[in-house]
Amino acid sequence: MKLLGAQTLKAYASALLQAGGYALAHAERTADALVWANARGANSHGVLRIPRYIEMVETGLINPTAEPRLESCDGAVAVLDAAKAPGPSGMVAAMDTAIDLAEKSNIGWCSARSITHAGAVGYFALRAAERGYIGIVMTASGPLMAYHGAKVSGLSTNPISISAPSTGLPLLLDMSTSTAALGKIMHAKDAGTAIPPEWAIDADGNPVTDPTQVSTLTPLGGPKGSGLSLMIEVLCSVLVANPVISTVLGGGKGAMNGAALAIKIDSFGAPDVFTNQIAELVQQLKGLPKAPGTEEILMPGERGFRLSDERMQTGIPLADGTLDRLATLGNRLGVDQPAVMQIEK
Repeated sequence: MKLLGAQTLKAYASALLQAGGYALAHAERTADALVWANARGANSHGVLRIPRYIEMVETGLINPTAEPRLESCDGAVAVLDAAKAPGPSGMVAAMDTAIDLAEKSNIGWCSARSITHAGAVGYFALRAAERGYIGIVMTASGPLMAYHGAKVSGLSTNPISISAPSTGLPLLLDMSTSTAALGKIMHAKDAGTAIPPEWAIDADGNPVTDPTQVSTLTPLGGPKGSGLSLMIEVLCSVLVANPVISTVLGGGKGAMNGAALAIKIDSFGAPDVFTNQIAELVQQLKGLPKAPGTEEILMPGERGFRLSDERMQTGIPLADGTLDRLATLGNRLGVDQPAVMQIEK
């Protein structure tokens, strides 16, 4: 592992994306979302994704200059056509639209059709909490995970994030419906480490610890994870007549879709009462007797907020394999790798 300063890493990521065809605004938004994930310890959704994103541009899966546009709006519901724009730009547009709708109608739902990989969905849900709203974000994509009882991919790892403001740190749940995200398998490959046997299965349906032998991921909690993933596919894809899973399993090419919801807290009661009660809830939970071996009871997102505060000051560690793959891409695109082990204050 080597350190890069947060701003240096963000500039490097943006430069690689721009050299790969991204419009400036898309490159900067995507770089910000990726480094946000790295800073919080979610390397699976960080800059290791960049080589794949450029590959997706080159194969036409990402349109690096497309601009998401509002397709329809009726009351508290809107549908956005992302037109295969870079995922972070599409989902930021969806969440901002949902917030605007909630400001007028107390709740807002914006479905985003034909997005691309958006990264850590907590990035978008937090956008709502920072403006005083409850935020909910989901995304749905092609098969990457076994449906419970199957030995091949049947669903995606469809993530969900829910955020709520507080007088202290916001609550930020950000979870995949798989036992582990695909990016964690990618990170294990870059780091040259084994994976826990419950994360994935091989082509024969057996648990696997070698990340290079992974055939498909396993659903979190068995039928619970696959059931939740299925319903996210319904809410994000089938609801907007852009099904992904049935299309792919039927031999066609699937898309990727997302949904962003914002809830206006003062339509239910005073926002300051809500945030104070969230803080009280957190205090009561953190004060519970701890199980053996537990140093501290943590709330959703708390570890990430703390780690981000530290890494934004001292630098962000990246696996050698990740840096090597970025350097290889940079050599092809004419982007120099910045100095590693640099610490920015």
